[in-house]
Order: sequence, then C-alpha cells, then structure tokens
Amino acid sequence: MRTAAIQMVSSSRIDDNLARADALLAEAARRGARLAVLPEYFCLMGHADGDKVAAREQPGAGPIQEFLADAARRHGLWLAGGTLPLACPDPRRVYNTTLVFDAHGALRARYDKRHLFAFARGAERYAEADSIAAGDDAVAFDAEGLRIGLSICYDLRFPEHYRTLSASAPCDAFLVPAAFTYTTGEKHWELLLRARAVENLAYVVASAQGGRHDNGRRTWGHSMIVDPWGDVLAMQSSGEGVVCADLDTARIADDRSSLPALAHRR
Repeated sequence: MRTAAIQMVSSSRIDDNLARADALLAEAARRGARLAVLPEYFCLMGHADGDKVAAREQPGAGPIQEFLADAARRHGLWLAGGTLPLACPDPRRVYNTTLVFDAHGALRARYDKRHLFAFARGAERYAEADSIAAGDDAVAFDAEGLRIGLSICYDLRFPEHYRTLSASAPCDAFLVPAAFTYTTGEKHWELLLRARAVENLAYVVASAQGGRHDNGRRTWGHSMIVDPWGDVLAMQSSGEGVVCADLDTARIADDRSSLPALAHRR
C-alpha cells in the first residue's frame, strides 16, 4: 500500500492550513499514495491554548471534518486527518482527535489522544492537559489488507500503547501524526520511531510539523516512514513536503518469520 506522510508548517489561520493540506494531498495522490497522513494540529497552530478550544467542532459536523471527508473522496485516498479539536464534556478543553476517512469519504476510525504532553525547561513550557482532555481507548482500523494502529505525538514515548494496539491482532503499521518540539525532537524523535518499528516488527508512518510557525513555535519536522527492521525509507527534514513509501505485507511476514519476537512475549 503506497503511503504518504505529509509534513506541514501550519499557521494560526485555519483556511490557509486547509488549502495547504489540500495541495499536499493532491501531490500525495499524484505520486500514487493510497493512504495519506496529515500532521498533528494540521488545521491550526494557535497563538494560545484557547485558540484550539474556540475552534472546536462537534463530532460529525464542522468545516474541518467536512474538508477531510471531501479531500479523501476527491483525491481517492484513505486519509488520516492529523488531529483536530473536537468538543468534550469540559467546555474549557477539547479532545485532540485523529479521524480516518476511506477513499469514499466515509469515517472509518476515531482516536482521541491518550497521553498529554508536558515539558518545562527554562522559558519553554507546554502543558496539553490545560486545554486537552485525554482519550480512553486505543484504536486500530483495517484498510486494504493492513491492520493499522493510531497514535499521536507524545504517545510515541509509551511503548505499552503500541502493545495494546496489537493485543487482539498484530498491527502491520502505526501512524504517528505529531508536532514534536525542536528541543525534544532533535534528541528523541527518530530514536523513538525506529524503536517502535523494531519492537513491533511493523511500519511506522510519522507525519510532522516542521518549521517556524507564525505563533513563534519551532517544530522538529523530519517526517519519515520506517520499515519493520528499523530502516528509514523516506524522510523530509524541514518545511512542507510529502514522503512516500510502500507498506509491504510480505516484508512484514518475512521479518516476523526470521525474528519471531512477537511470539516470544511473556
């Protein structure tokens, strides 16, 4: 399955971000992708935490969700819509949600981010729990013969999340839409992505924010697709772009046959 990880440098203007996402999705489709993954916060990198709360949508209704369904249909793609803010019971917060649409524009999966990022060093501070409510469930879906697990950014630091995704059946690939900070991404991003691939003998498709945003934040980028042996098949270091690679079920089966680590868990 030809897959595209899309890198963006999203702004505080939703309409502009949707237009840029659409252009990049068109490029992914032109390059033969059947699955495309947008980055975390693809639709909005706000100036303050309250910006995402103000932009929240009710599940099943709203311009961002309409854009995703329409783009999947127009471009003939399975589309994992990075993340968008969906309403939660707490009016001061939102869910940070990945929605997956099939090539007909039908919603096939929803995942609310479970692990909420917190970091403080000097003047740099992030506390997602201030504006985001944590989800409860790990979510995987089936697409064109692949079992695909969903995760978002900070989830990457929790290997048990990926084990949970494969509890009923091993996942063939994991998606990681992200907006890693430059500080943490420089040291940990590739290391963690390759570890998740190797320990699960599965592909990892990581779509990131990558550059200097108009809110002053700098994100690490380095969107990439990693194979089950931990090799980086394609990568975009910074700026907008599309990276593509094939997810090969025969390759997964061969690696798991050669190294049956998943069967050796105790």
